[in-house]
Amino acid sequence: MSIDNMQGNVGFSPNPGAAVSIRGLFKRFGGKIAVNGLSLDIPVGSFYGLVGPNGAGKTTTLNMVTGLLKPDAGLAMILGTNVWQDINAAKRVIGVMPQPDQIFDRLTGLQLLVYAGMLRGMKCAEATARAQDLLAAFDLKAAASTMVADYSAGMTKKICLASAMIHSPRILVLDEPFESVDPVSSANLKDILIEYAQTGGTVIISSHVMALVEKMCTHVAVVNNGQVCAAGTVEQVAAGEDLEDRFLQLVGGRHEAAHLSWLDGGKAGS
Repeated sequence: MSIDNMQGNVGFSPNPGAAVSIRGLFKRFGGKIAVNGLSLDIPVGSFYGLVGPNGAGKTTTLNMVTGLLKPDAGLAMILGTNVWQDINAAKRVIGVMPQPDQIFDRLTGLQLLVYAGMLRGMKCAEATARAQDLLAAFDLKAAASTMVADYSAGMTKKICLASAMIHSPRILVLDEPFESVDPVSSANLKDILIEYAQTGGTVIISSHVMALVEKMCTHVAVVNNGQVCAAGTVEQVAAGEDLEDRFLQLVGGRHEAAHLSWLDGGKAGS
């Protein structure tokens, strides 16, 4: 299958049946083009990985799709709703994992989750019950009354993910969700996300870890220089190769070792 075909057979018109349908998204910051006419369809119920080198445009794309950053051109639809024509309707069906510096870390873990639920229109009692369930699922029950500012990096990542899930969204958007999370907690989080996708929810993650994407995701898009290089099922994009090798072929940038003469592992001083 050619790379053009692997771009999801994206046509000019958006696909209202897709979980996310992006057409011609464009964003410039000063003299730098961050996203350059990007188009992509993400199927409902998929576990979709968005991968690319640093500066490829992944986070900027996700910010435009989720209503956090207005595009200069193009459109994004979520479950048939044009994000920038009805931003509140689009936001109601998605859960966006905040970054650690975007949360109120002077609240306890329980307070933060209840607050996140009530912001979504939930009654306090329902938000509290769901918060307790999430704290148990994410191994944070013992830290429920601890201020989030005192959490470890991994614990903070988990409470951020829990805050995105409390209102049971139809689409979860997660930017590097497993960074700084220990292997045991990471395995538990993966199980929760896979089960969520199996019930019909759609998970979109950006990640630099190819092994994780290859193991967890059903679909993947490789983004470079603000455009989609290839998209489809993981098997289609990998094309019979290891996904990381295929990724390096698509984005380039790998070169021979620099052969630094002074980097000799101590041999010169022996």
